[in-house]
Amino acid sequence: MVGGDFGKRENLMQTRILGKTGPAVSALGLGAMGMSDAYGPTDRAESIATVHAALDAGVTLIDTGDFYGMGHNELLLAEALRGRDRDGYRLSVKFGMMRGPGPGMGGHDARPEAVKNFLAYSLTRLGVDHIDIYRPARLDPAVPIEETVGAIKEMVDAGHVRHIGLSEVDAETVRRAHAVHPIADLQIEYGLISRAVEEDILPTLRELGIGMTAYGVLSRGLISGHWTAGRNTGPGDGRSLMMPRFSSQNVEHNLALVDALRRVAEAKGCTVAQLAIAWVAAQGADIVPLVGARTRERLDEALPAIGLDLTADDLAEIEKAVPPGSARGDRYPSAFMADLGAGN
Repeated sequence: MVGGDFGKRENLMQTRILGKTGPAVSALGLGAMGMSDAYGPTDRAESIATVHAALDAGVTLIDTGDFYGMGHNELLLAEALRGRDRDGYRLSVKFGMMRGPGPGMGGHDARPEAVKNFLAYSLTRLGVDHIDIYRPARLDPAVPIEETVGAIKEMVDAGHVRHIGLSEVDAETVRRAHAVHPIADLQIEYGLISRAVEEDILPTLRELGIGMTAYGVLSRGLISGHWTAGRNTGPGDGRSLMMPRFSSQNVEHNLALVDALRRVAEAKGCTVAQLAIAWVAAQGADIVPLVGARTRERLDEALPAIGLDLTADDLAEIEKAVPPGSARGDRYPSAFMADLGAGN
């Protein structure tokens, strides 16, 4: 099914369980970062309307970070969620990424005392009494993961956090964290052109009974079917300047992969974005794709992807169009790559 209105899909949203110990959530999650940060100017009213439309369509998992827009995103979500049944949605919150007044990042802080401090601010900004899944945004190289997870466990015991998650860490770190407290899910980039997790991380998650929330399923719009070479991204959108896959040296090659994927999508009767999202969802019921829709239009396109059935032949055609490792460029600037649990 492609197109249509939200009301017709409201009761069609599937649910998935995040690992053996995590919550039941919608099979598609909403990533809210782009409503406050990274991709240029946004419309506050449209952002709030998009959150409302997602909830009305059955989306129950909303992902944010306390550093998205330096708290702006949490305040935006607080406004959008006001008056909604707190049991009707799950908040996934990342912490520990340090920011300054400018656009750059300033390292990580996942000390036990920082965990509790960040959590207190998030609870207040979001206007809630608990976070459903709380996770460090990256591994703090100065703090053993056992100490960070131990501090979150104290917040679980105190009722301020329901589940513990991780983000962008390697398989060894997952094991060490899981030994301290059951981990609900690992949030990590996973999509048709970002498949490094398949080698070691995904098998480890499945061995331990840990779910995955996959972000970057459209590679920040690159494989959405809407990106064009030479696009003027405008102020506040650093994709063309900062993201290697969008650079002038790489983008045309990567968009040729999208053109190949488009032919598969057209044969399937769906859009490129729907096919890319559906591919991630088809990799296992333990994986929940996150879509960073900033508008109702983009959300409307993404929602039917969960109902798109991909046959073995479809999956084979997708693999032919976009073979593993076929993209050019890293997914982040070189300075950030060392922080990641998996490569490309």
